[in-house]
Amino acid sequence: MNAHSHFARSLRMRRLYHHAPTGLMVTPLDHSVSDGPIVPRGSSIDALAGQLAAAGVDAIVVHKGSLRHISVERFARMSLIVHLNASTAQAPDPDAKYLVTGVEDAVRMGADAVSVHVNLGSAGERRQIADLGRVADACDRWNLPLMAMVYPRGPGIADPRDPALVAHAVTIAADLGADLVKTVFTGSSAEMLDITSASPVPVLVAGGPAGAGEDTVLGFVGDALAGGAAGVAMGRNIFQSADPGQLAGKVARLVHRFPGDDLDDLIGGRHDDRRKAVLA
Repeated sequence: MNAHSHFARSLRMRRLYHHAPTGLMVTPLDHSVSDGPIVPRGSSIDALAGQLAAAGVDAIVVHKGSLRHISVERFARMSLIVHLNASTAQAPDPDAKYLVTGVEDAVRMGADAVSVHVNLGSAGERRQIADLGRVADACDRWNLPLMAMVYPRGPGIADPRDPALVAHAVTIAADLGADLVKTVFTGSSAEMLDITSASPVPVLVAGGPAGAGEDTVLGFVGDALAGGAAGVAMGRNIFQSADPGQLAGKVARLVHRFPGDDLDDLIGGRHDDRRKAVLA
């Protein structure tokens, strides 16, 4: 947290860390605009939000309209991050993100923070970088924390996990005024530690292996934490799992590092090196 932040911004940043002063577990639920419905028939985004709140998730990321369908009581136990830009998988360029609401509106909705997505190397990078800068200025005016989701992603990106590109993504977020950055894991805890240790803002690792089993997901989280990540922002692996609340709870306990938690049980006995790295 920036020691020179305005009191209100610092207060909101602290509120994001709902369950522990260090370690942030965020579940993005903004995928519905890009990919379509994210909850199964017979359920609702409110029910999903309730599962996540009960599991110890610190914050969810949603688009503005979703708030009409989520009970305010859910946010007694977790924070609200309103996502400001979007695109769809059906667009000619799905990587081109456009603002769909603004910071002032997010404040009016009761947001604890906002987020903006930037695809570094995409054809629409110029617009996304400019939007990030403008949003950061508005966050300064309204004292609202900003999470920048910055990924190396575009026609010229051969390896989106290239440590140099991931470091560049983190630098863009910090230089343009973000309080948190969400980006991809390089695949190596040592490489990630070089990036996180040089970052002036907390780095959250995104996602995890697509469609992975629970052991793989928890092992991924352990590797991310060993790489100096301040936490994770995990969406699909949570809400597409058979029991989102159960998996979210296990990830949250890893991220929050509560005394008495048996990391060997959480990560799995065969992940001894990862467990030792997290405990170190």
